[in-house]
Amino acid sequence: MRPEIAFLMEAHSGLSARIVEEAGFEGIWGSGLTISAAFGVRDNNELSWSQVVDHVAFMAEATSIPLLLDGDTGYGNFNNMRRLVRKLEQVGVAGVTIEDKLFPKTNSFLRSELQPLADVDEFCGKIKAGKDSQTDADFVLVARVEALIAGWGLAEAIKRAEAYHRAGADAILIHSRQSSPAEIFAFLDEWSDRAPVVLVPTKYWRTPTEEFRARRVSVVIWANHVLRAAIPAMQATAAKIRAAESLLDVEPHVAPLHDVFRLQGDEELQEAEKRYLPVARGASLSAIVLAAGAATDFGGLTTTAPKAMLKVQGRPILRRLLDDFTHFGCRGVTVVRGHHAAAVDVAGARFVDNLDFAETGEAFSLALAEELLVPGTLVAFGDIVLKRHLVQALLEDAGDGITLVVDSTLAASAAPDRVRAARPDSGRLLFDEVWLAGIGDAVAPAAAGHGVWVGLLHAGRDGAAWLREAIAGARADGTLRAARLSDLITRVLAAGRPVRVVYVRGGWVNVNNLTDLLDASGL
Repeated sequence: MRPEIAFLMEAHSGLSARIVEEAGFEGIWGSGLTISAAFGVRDNNELSWSQVVDHVAFMAEATSIPLLLDGDTGYGNFNNMRRLVRKLEQVGVAGVTIEDKLFPKTNSFLRSELQPLADVDEFCGKIKAGKDSQTDADFVLVARVEALIAGWGLAEAIKRAEAYHRAGADAILIHSRQSSPAEIFAFLDEWSDRAPVVLVPTKYWRTPTEEFRARRVSVVIWANHVLRAAIPAMQATAAKIRAAESLLDVEPHVAPLHDVFRLQGDEELQEAEKRYLPVARGASLSAIVLAAGAATDFGGLTTTAPKAMLKVQGRPILRRLLDDFTHFGCRGVTVVRGHHAAAVDVAGARFVDNLDFAETGEAFSLALAEELLVPGTLVAFGDIVLKRHLVQALLEDAGDGITLVVDSTLAASAAPDRVRAARPDSGRLLFDEVWLAGIGDAVAPAAAGHGVWVGLLHAGRDGAAWLREAIAGARADGTLRAARLSDLITRVLAAGRPVRVVYVRGGWVNVNNLTDLLDASGL
């Protein structure tokens, strides 16, 4: 028995088990209550033991930390217990807790005083059968004493705990439904460290953890809180979507799909595909960030540094942008530098320098990185600060062509990158595609616009080639040096190529002055 207390957190699925491990817990509690709830059934042994074993197999496989299963009563007599232990070992579960109630059990917090307890000798036989059946010396069997829950008193709890300890239980879980820890502490004082003790302070949750440490408790289980935290979040999200008939107010506040894919282990699959597939499938994500331009309206802040390196919430604008791209699996970023190029220094990027930044525009900077304009490239201005859901929205709708992110709240703007599309943003869930009709100078201010391009696009397999064609055309007719990026997109449109629009509503700032810098700190 180690002197330090251990903490186990409840999980009820492979996904929640991974979340528990990522949070830093050293072990997982496979809760009978929450696993049953996740299946939509009661905690009354309505799931069969084989269903439970199959389910926790996914949980154990998804993680690298030990999993202790809430095994209820062992799902029958000593013979069921033997089979349960063997099967749990086979699927990688580290231990099981069994409680001294009768099968089928009822949750301890429901009508507990009416729940009969198992015969002590019969339960001890079940413990011995479980220990005799294990082949892994480290497999743990915890005996859960329900005498306090059932109202049988301290003396009965001590008598049962001692019998279970002599029968071979590795630890004793003593349970209580009282909001005060008094009867638990009375048990601990009487028990006097005869064997490790496990507590589940669901009801006496106000008790400081130092009180458990002082009494040399071995393990504390937070038994159902991951599931209980998820329920109100799911209820609120479902209600909001139902009421609004839209995702506009929900999508920015839920986990991005990339997080789901990450928790599912998609990165490992990508690496495996590289090793085992004869031909790589699809294009990886890369980025070109245009950060060459000079800046003036910053009150001296850009005297020695470019605006892309100005800090927002403690991080340079460029660092934030690269972190956002990396979050969605971007494997390589190229930054085109110019003004104070030496000061543009962020880890994880390669650099291309535009020595003529003072006399050239965005299109010329992109042309300097033309060889890196490959399928699956994000192209972005280096002075934008945005919320990650904008990148997510772009990537979810991106295809083989070119896809732009357009802020429809700025439909009346006279900004240089104003946009006209095939239709305005309706604000409702629509499943048809929206195509670009004009951008930049081709769109009259205010009246004809549907929004403003935020300075972020995705170039797919065809889109990357279209942009390179536009660069070649501008180079040939002598307009490349002064051209904006929107001018290249206009060339793509003129060639009859479709450019897709993804509408968003705010969530970004193009940092052009001190006011913008202050506004960006709110994102």
